Amino acid sequence: MSLITITSGIGCGAPEIARLLNEKLNLEVYDDGKLQEEALSMGISREELKDFNEKAPGLFNRLFRLKPQTYLEVMEAVIYKISGKDDAVILGYGASFLLRDFGCAFHVRIYASEPSRIEYLVAQQGFSTEAAKKLIDKSDDERNGFMRFAFRMNWDDPSLYDLIINTDKIGVDGAAEMIIAARDVDAIKECSLAALESMERLSLAKRVEAELIKNVLNPGNYNVFIPEAGIVHLSGIINPLESKDKLIGYVKGVSGVKEVIADLQTERIHDI
Repeated sequence: MSLITITSGIGCGAPEIARLLNEKLNLEVYDDGKLQEEALSMGISREELKDFNEKAPGLFNRLFRLKPQTYLEVMEAVIYKISGKDDAVILGYGASFLLRDFGCAFHVRIYASEPSRIEYLVAQQGFSTEAAKKLIDKSDDERNGFMRFAFRMNWDDPSLYDLIINTDKIGVDGAAEMIIAARDVDAIKECSLAALESMERLSLAKRVEAELIKNVLNPGNYNVFIPEAGIVHLSGIINPLESKDKLIGYVKGVSGVKEVIADLQTERIHDI
């Protein structure tokens, strides 16, 4: 199995590196568009996906028209779902952070100096030097804000990555070759079925949690556990103003749910 996550700033050449990996290894690349397609296949509407961007709460552009936490839950579900696939490259979206404990993934950080990034944007996208620098600064600030909000982590922490590549030194082609060589190490190739099944269950749990956040008054009152594929164990305290049947219906409506085992207690309304 080859699941590779690539984290980089704008102008570091990550899309080109991913394209080379696709050509040489036939790995499916999950960029912005492909991630949206995957989310749609999981039953998430286009309206919810219209602002699928890596930005902190204050900078999200009408984020999913929902709450930032809902956005994060949906994004986690998509990434976890992809992690169960045989061969893929995931570009950005905190994949290296979300999958940091997933032994089947190989996490790569692509680095380039600011002058190199500016030169790249000027040559590849026609920006002026000043506009390229402003874009880099804005993108880095937003990305850092997103990582702090979503994971309370610093994306420059080297312990989060298995391989860090400086494209100033070896270029885009060299970076792709290094990733391919590292991928062939036996320890990286190994991936247990149990690990894959664990990711599938985690993905389903996140999709259920996202649905609860979107539809119920107090989503924090509920615990979601996936004992086996397609089975949801839902426990917690239900608000007396809400319908148990509707609550279970929300969960059953999530793609991949086959059965719901409900262990729900109704919250008592005390006399005043």
